[in-house]
Amino acid sequence: MLDQDGMDKKKSHRQRQSGIKAEKKKVKAKKDLNQKEENLTARQRNPKAFAINSAQRAERNFRRKEDLTAKKQHIPVVDQTPDEPPPVLIAVVGPPKVGKTTLINNLIKNFTRTNVTEIRGPITIVTSKKRRITLLECNNDINSMIDVSKCADLVLLLCDASYGFEMEIFEFLNICQVHGMPKIMGVLTHLDMIRNPKQLRKRKKELKHRFWTEVYDGAKLFYLSGILHGEYLRNEVKNLGRFISVMKFRPLQWRGAHSYLLVDRVEDVTNTDTIRRDAKCDREVVLYGYVRGVPLKQEHMVHIAGLGDMRIEELSQIPDPCPLPGTEKKRSLLEKERLLYAPMSGVGGIVYDKDAVYIELQGSHSHKERNEISAEQDKLVGKLIEKKQTVDEQIQEQEFKLFSDGVAIKSKDFKDDNINEDITESEDSGLDEDEDEEIDNDNENSYNMGWNAEESNEENEAISGDESESSDEDYQNTENFALSSGNDDSDADSENNKKEVMENSMSWKENLAQKARDAFLQRHSESRNLMRLVYGCYTQNKSTKKEENNDSDTEDELGGLFKVVTKKQKDIHKEKDMRDKEEQCFFEDLSGTTRNWLNDDQKELIKNCFVTGKWKASEDAENLLRLDDMSDAESEVYGDFEDLETGEKHTGKPVEEHMEHMDDQNETKEISEETGKRKITRVEEENLTKAEIMAKKLKLKAKFDAEYDNKGQKEDDGRITGDHDYYESLKAEAQKQSQLNKSEFENLDADLRVQIEGYRAGMYVRLGFRNVPSEFIEHFDATYPVLVGGLNLSEENVGFVNCKVKKHRWYKKILKTGDPIIISMGWRRFQTVAVFAKIEDNFRHRYLKYTPNHVTCSMTFWGPITPQNTGFLALQSVQHDLEAMKRLGFRIAATGCVTELDKSTQIMKKLKLVGHPFKIYKKSAFIKGMFNTTLEVAKFEGAKIKTVSGIRGQIKKSHHTPEGSFRATFEDKILLSDIVFCRTWFRVDVPRFYAPVTSLLLCGEEKLQWQGMKTLGQLKREREIRNEVQTDSLYTEIKRQPKVFKPLVIPKALQRALPYKDKPKMGPLHPGKTIEQKRIAVINSPHEQKVAKMIKMMETNYQEKRLKDRKDTRLRLKKFRAEKRVDEFRKNKRQKELRKKVSRALSKMRSRQQT
Repeated sequence: MLDQDGMDKKKSHRQRQSGIKAEKKKVKAKKDLNQKEENLTARQRNPKAFAINSAQRAERNFRRKEDLTAKKQHIPVVDQTPDEPPPVLIAVVGPPKVGKTTLINNLIKNFTRTNVTEIRGPITIVTSKKRRITLLECNNDINSMIDVSKCADLVLLLCDASYGFEMEIFEFLNICQVHGMPKIMGVLTHLDMIRNPKQLRKRKKELKHRFWTEVYDGAKLFYLSGILHGEYLRNEVKNLGRFISVMKFRPLQWRGAHSYLLVDRVEDVTNTDTIRRDAKCDREVVLYGYVRGVPLKQEHMVHIAGLGDMRIEELSQIPDPCPLPGTEKKRSLLEKERLLYAPMSGVGGIVYDKDAVYIELQGSHSHKERNEISAEQDKLVGKLIEKKQTVDEQIQEQEFKLFSDGVAIKSKDFKDDNINEDITESEDSGLDEDEDEEIDNDNENSYNMGWNAEESNEENEAISGDESESSDEDYQNTENFALSSGNDDSDADSENNKKEVMENSMSWKENLAQKARDAFLQRHSESRNLMRLVYGCYTQNKSTKKEENNDSDTEDELGGLFKVVTKKQKDIHKEKDMRDKEEQCFFEDLSGTTRNWLNDDQKELIKNCFVTGKWKASEDAENLLRLDDMSDAESEVYGDFEDLETGEKHTGKPVEEHMEHMDDQNETKEISEETGKRKITRVEEENLTKAEIMAKKLKLKAKFDAEYDNKGQKEDDGRITGDHDYYESLKAEAQKQSQLNKSEFENLDADLRVQIEGYRAGMYVRLGFRNVPSEFIEHFDATYPVLVGGLNLSEENVGFVNCKVKKHRWYKKILKTGDPIIISMGWRRFQTVAVFAKIEDNFRHRYLKYTPNHVTCSMTFWGPITPQNTGFLALQSVQHDLEAMKRLGFRIAATGCVTELDKSTQIMKKLKLVGHPFKIYKKSAFIKGMFNTTLEVAKFEGAKIKTVSGIRGQIKKSHHTPEGSFRATFEDKILLSDIVFCRTWFRVDVPRFYAPVTSLLLCGEEKLQWQGMKTLGQLKREREIRNEVQTDSLYTEIKRQPKVFKPLVIPKALQRALPYKDKPKMGPLHPGKTIEQKRIAVINSPHEQKVAKMIKMMETNYQEKRLKDRKDTRLRLKKFRAEKRVDEFRKNKRQKELRKKVSRALSKMRSRQQT
């Protein structure tokens, strides 16, 4: 084909679709496309650039990364923080004169821009849109330090850098380690005292590492460099405040299982007349504070640290005095939202009560000009306050004179006859005036204004309750008495009364229908209320009535001195009560809102509520049986089956059809759940039909199969990652549980939720107590914290507690069994007597007299039952004595934890019974001195005994004399000098002594000097009693007599066998001079010499003759013995020959007889 120019058209280029060139172009295009996509990372665009060069280096990097990740991981815990959490409790702890009060003032000024002149008690401030803090200063008292460590969320530990860490800081850290370690931040003050910069840097480094050793490596330590115009530097305080505002806290085990609150306001509501009559009477006290930990319930007892266990008489919620700001978005708090609540420090001037808010108009309002009327009112109120007597007594003491010179008439001398008659009538009837009046009011309400069973029940309970809590109710009772007396006066005509009595007695048949209705109402009022039985005595009507009575009381008493803001709230409660009235067909139809259930139209409304009514298809019997068969996991749900009895075959639906059918049934429910975006509550889950439950199970199974089949198929980004699935699953499970806990009571009404769940954390509550010792109010000091801790049911009992304890290595003394010690365990501080023991290999608790050093031992004492693994610490004294503190140094004697709880103890002590033998017969011996009676010996028959030398034996039978002696056998012969002993074990009883530390009942400085039971040594030192000297215990000089050994006696048979050199020589080993040698030589006369010679010759002749006779005798005996031997030999020979002849003859005779 030709072009317009007359030339041929060129053929278009065809790109290759396959081949090497085409593949290269495709790869290049793909790379260009990846570079254009912004979502891809550099590793994904160019994986070769991130390839591993060294496997060892990659392994090291991977290990280091996993180690860092593992260090950050903690065991996930269920978050129990409510929607509106209580204020974070920040305790400022440190020795005296380190700047605690100055730091609190600066923090308050930093957050609220206000100054507080005096720091007393807790101070609550709003720091941000979602956080409040409560600042608390801790005294330099071991009791206050223990109580603060049990409730503080964050501790600011102040230290004087110029001096260093003092003993109080180490004691407080040990206390925190035992009771649960809160967050701790160190603060160094007085740094301006160190002038040298090099010395300052060195000092900071030393204190930082010492602080890390005690707390943990990396613990935050702040430096307050100095004071300018009485305040710390603004930037340093602001940085400290920022750290406080963003601090996160992990829940502690003990606080996560108990409810507690720190009291920030105390009131004494005891009747003033009772106090006037007896100043030392028990008081009625009201405590206020934010609930912390788990929800608080009125049924449980509480322990007030420093006071004792108390029963809650009244528990109610009141408006939060320091609420969080609104939820609208804003960068910072407004000036009016920077609230400060410090009632003990006298800041704020706002007092919240159950039904009113009292505003104290001070400041600029107090400088207004006062007119005559206001001045007269102030004067009148002042006089009323100064009066110490009641109004009745003042009226009785009034005097009146008719004439100037007449006798004064007193009010108590004047009597009214009408009043006396009324009083006698009321006394005869057996009822008090208040009871008469209340019964009249009840009758009027029941007949004229409609009757309500709950109201009547609770009014009766109010009548039968205790006395009024305040003097306001006393004034109210006085007014009621006046009204009742007025009514009695109006009906005092005796004749009319007699006529009425006669008419009533004769007309008993009249108004039978009215009487039947009254009897029904009476029975209905006496019936039990299920709401009261399950959730206590609280109902809405009761609370409304109380509020109405309190409103009227306050209005009558105060007379306009304070502004009461409750009218709107009262109207709301009235409308609510009108809506909640019970409907009965027998009631009088006064309001026009009751229903008559006897009408046919009303019957149709409740017709299907009975068994004969029309039921839902899901609750039909046939459908329920079919769903039961489907829910059986072992049967063929969708298969065919044959009835073996009838032979009939049944065909089941396919799985797909059944699933479609189930989906159609639950389509509406799934849509509603998806639109609602919430989980099914437990109540809704229990009300599900079986079809819905089956569909839910199938849905969960399909979800599980999908997750199981696709497990591990994650997108590979080229990185080497560790396996954290288990940790993530734990976190997800904890988060799921926390959401479930929050959603459980979300949809309930506020009052009903409080009745079921209790007063949850974050609520500001009012706790009322009765029978509180008067010393608690008289000696109350706001600088000492008042901690109210809730007790679980098992913790209200007292029994034997077995613990594992170790003496602190810094404590200088050792602990002795039987000495009283002070133990801080749980919320309590109490004194008890402990017995130490050692657990041996056979699990026997062996009694110990003293605690071993550096080794744990067992300790048993009588005290409150506390859960296992609860930490505790032991002190020997809580007195703040400087001399004793210098002598002892560290005051914490021992630490440990509870191991087991038991009603009995098995602590055994070793006892050695010693005896001495008095008769020995080979291996048997008679022992005395070990027992006193024959009965004791009978109890120990068969017991093992042993001598000091190690010869073992056994007790056999008792011996008659001496008393208590016995016969015993041994494995070898014993000696009379041996000592025989018998090892026995006997049980040691633990003293049942338990005394709570009541330091809050002491006054002033005596709070630091609480003294419980004293040791025997302290009593002897105070009374200067010296121990009697025991001579056996004295160290005397030992005098030992030299041992005299018996001469060696060798038997003659052994001497004959010995060689000559070993034979004993008869002469002395060391012969000395003989007697003859020692004598002096004497020269005889010639006559004497002749006589001596003659005697010697005669003696020699005699000796020679003796020797000759002996020799002849010896020869004669020898000859005789030889002849005797010859005769015996012959005799034996003859006898032998004779025996042979006899034997031959016998043998011949036997042979003949045989033949």
